[in-house]
Amino acid sequence: MIPEQGSKTIKSVLGEIAPDADPDALSPDADLRDTLGLDSLDFLNFVEMLSERSGKRIDEDDYPQLATLASGAAFLAGR
Repeated sequence: MIPEQGSKTIKSVLGEIAPDADPDALSPDADLRDTLGLDSLDFLNFVEMLSERSGKRIDEDDYPQLATLASGAAFLAGR
C-alpha cells in the first residue's frame, strides 16, 4: 500500500467512526483523537476497522503511529 492509499483508507474509516467530521479537511499532522474528539472506544473501533480494510495486523504497540493522518498513512505504507 502506498501512502496515498493509506490516507484514503484512514479517511474512509474516520468517516464511519466520526460521521459528523470532515476527514478531507484534516491537516496531515493534526492529532486525530483530539481533533475529532475520539474516545478510547472510538479509537479502538478505528484501529479494528483500519486493520480489516488494510489487511494489516495492528498491534497495541503500533497505536502511537496512528496518531495523525500522515503518520498513519506512512505506517500502513510501511507494512
